[in-house]
Amino acid sequence: MRHPAVAGQFYPGRGAELEHQLDGMLRPEKELSALGAVVPHAGYVYSGHVAAEVYSRLPKAQTYVILGPNHHGMGSPVALSRDSWRTPLGTIDSDGVLADALAGSIIDYDETAHLYEHSIEVQLPFLQRRFSGQEFQILPICMGLQDEETAVEVGGALASAAKKVNRNCVFIASSDFTHYEPQETARSVDAKLIEAILNMDVPELYERVRRHNASACGYGPIAATITASALQGAKAGRLLAYATSGDVSGDYNQVVGYGAVVFS
Repeated sequence: MRHPAVAGQFYPGRGAELEHQLDGMLRPEKELSALGAVVPHAGYVYSGHVAAEVYSRLPKAQTYVILGPNHHGMGSPVALSRDSWRTPLGTIDSDGVLADALAGSIIDYDETAHLYEHSIEVQLPFLQRRFSGQEFQILPICMGLQDEETAVEVGGALASAAKKVNRNCVFIASSDFTHYEPQETARSVDAKLIEAILNMDVPELYERVRRHNASACGYGPIAATITASALQGAKAGRLLAYATSGDVSGDYNQVVGYGAVVFS
């Protein structure tokens, strides 16, 4: 079992307090026919309200495939977890059948990459609270390698595996956008990346990351999610929210950008 690494830091470590915070952010609305999404992964006080814009509208699925960047550099370059994951709200099982269908692909089975990584962990309480009492599984995938070729291959493998085992999946990319730049710079650069994301244009996303020296940490998971979602039939992205840490802290000199996007 994968135990929480950042409970009590990025989000409350006690179940009742965590439920209270989530209930203050989640406002269940009419579900969107989303096949994929992009959500931030900072501390809930900074980015939780942005992530909640996606989770409040996310449709029920059998499996949520959550792709996040590897901030620690541990483990395989692209690593899935087969462990069950515990949070203060309980335990979620990983989808072993879908994992088996990925055997022989670019995606390795490696728990080491997930031990201390927060980008996937912080998404789980949102799913648990949004779909409380309902059964679902996850497939956590940590990407240390984020080049375009790898990301497209990961997305293709996921879509193919989901089709092979007839699994109803929603693909979720966990990524923050610009890191530690002035508010004006962050908003300008992030708007350019988000435009490519909404167009589901992976080559253009990478071109803009290079051109603007963008510091978005999960462009690989975003590209893989775009690829998988497109292969499942998604045609375009929709921006639900954008904010920066400065909007919460009042410090606009060095902000982190957060975006909420769905693909359908």
